[in-house]
Amino acid sequence: MTTMTETSARFREFKMPDVGEGLTEAEILKWFVQPGDTVTDGQVVCEVETAKAAVELPIPFDGVVHELRFPEGSTVDVGEVIIAVDVAPGSGDAPAVDTAAETVQQPVPEAEPEAEAPKGRQPVLVGYGVAESSTKRRARKGAEIPGPAAAAIQAEINGHGAKAVESRPLAKPPVRKLAKDLGIDLATVTPTGEGGVITREDVHAAVAPAPAEAPVRAEEAVPAPASVEVPVDRAGRETRIPVKGVRKAIAQAMVGSAFTAPHVTEFVTVDVTRTMKLVAELKEDKEMAGVRVNPLLIIAKALLVAIKRNPGVNAAWDEANQEIVQKHYVNLGIAAATPRGLIVPNIKDAHDKTLPQLGEALGELVSTAREGRTSPAAMAGGTVTITNVGVFGVDTGTPILNPGESAILAVGAIKLQPWVHKGKVKPRQVTTLALSFDHRLVDGELGSKVLADVAAILEQPKRLITWA
Repeated sequence: MTTMTETSARFREFKMPDVGEGLTEAEILKWFVQPGDTVTDGQVVCEVETAKAAVELPIPFDGVVHELRFPEGSTVDVGEVIIAVDVAPGSGDAPAVDTAAETVQQPVPEAEPEAEAPKGRQPVLVGYGVAESSTKRRARKGAEIPGPAAAAIQAEINGHGAKAVESRPLAKPPVRKLAKDLGIDLATVTPTGEGGVITREDVHAAVAPAPAEAPVRAEEAVPAPASVEVPVDRAGRETRIPVKGVRKAIAQAMVGSAFTAPHVTEFVTVDVTRTMKLVAELKEDKEMAGVRVNPLLIIAKALLVAIKRNPGVNAAWDEANQEIVQKHYVNLGIAAATPRGLIVPNIKDAHDKTLPQLGEALGELVSTAREGRTSPAAMAGGTVTITNVGVFGVDTGTPILNPGESAILAVGAIKLQPWVHKGKVKPRQVTTLALSFDHRLVDGELGSKVLADVAAILEQPKRLITWA
C-alpha cells in the first residue's frame, strides 16, 4: 500500500504501512528522530511492534522532520499518518509554521473572545487553530498528540519544550502503567535494562524501601526487618499487562487452532544414544565447520525424511473451498521463545537443503529470533513445526498446531536412563517425542507412521542415508 501523501508542495506525510500480511495496527516502540532532524530516503525513523514482530520503518523521502503525530507507546492503525516531513526546508511556499508560531506568542486581550481560525486555512502544526472539519476524526486506539488545550504536552513530545523526548525515562507501556499504579515517578528510578530502559524489576526495586501508607501509632513506628517485604498498597500485589502485539496474536492463534482443528497427539519414547554420538562426530567434521551442530539439527532432518516418506502429512485444510491442499514443499517452523513471546519462524524449502545448509539456516533463525529481528515474512507460510521443550528440562507435552499447519513435533529432554539394549539393561540416552496432528487431514495410521519414522531414524541415524 502507499504509505505517503503530499499535503502541499512542501510537506509530505508518512503513513503506518502494513508491515505484515494483512495486519491492521502496530505499536510505536521508539522514535529515532525528532522534529528538526534531517532525514534521508531509506533512513530508519522508528521501530514498531506488530502482532508478529518488531520492525524498523525507513522513510521513503528526504527532508526535515516537521512533527511526530504519535508518541512512543501508541497503538496506531495501518494507514494513519505517523510523521510529517518538510521536503523543501527554507522555501517560502508554506509560511504557516512561522505565522502560527508568531500567533501563539502574541498576547490576547482578556476581554476579547478567543478568535477562531479562518475557514479554509490549514495551519501546518497540530494544535494551532486547526479548521473545524479537520477535528472530526474517528476514535483512535493510540494516544494521538493533543490539540490546543495541551500545547505543553505537544511541545514536550515534539522536543520543542524545556523537557524534550530524550529526557523522558525509557520504559515500555506496561512498565509505565505499573509505575503509575504504584505511584512511582520513573524519573527517580535507576534503569538496569539494555540501553537505559527501565524494567519491571527496577520499578519493584524502587517500591521495596517505601514505607507502608497505612497510619501507625508512634509506638508501632519501627522499621521493618530487611528480610520482611512490606506491601506498599493493594495495587502492588498485582500487575496488569495489556494484551497486544505478539502476545495478543499468540492468544488468538492458539484459541483459533485449538477450536478449529481436531487435535490428536501420539507419543513415543526412543533411545537416541546413536544420534548423540553422531552429533559429537559431526562437530569434529570439517564439512560442518562453522555450523552449529546439535540434536535439533538431526531431529529436523529426521522429520523432513519422514515427511518425504509420508507426504500426506504435509497438507492444509481449506475450509472455504472444502479442499485439502497438499504441499509439495516443506517450510519447517521452529518454535522460539523470545522476550516478546513465542514466535514460529520457518526455514523456507527446508526439504531441499543438505545437512550443512539446514544447520546454517537453523543457526541464523535462532540468532535472529533472540535478537528480536525476525521479520513477519519469516513467520508466514509454515507447513510443519518442531518445538523443543526439552531445553527446559521437560519430558514432553501436547503441542497445539500452528494455525494453517497439519502437524507439530514436540521434542522432550534427552536424559540418561536405564534401557534394555541387546538384552541387557544399560544406561542410554533417551527422549520422548510427541506428534500432534490435524485429524481432518491426518488419519491415525498416517500420523503413527510419521512419528515411528522419526523415532526409527533417531535410533539408527544411518537411515538418513538409506531412506533419504
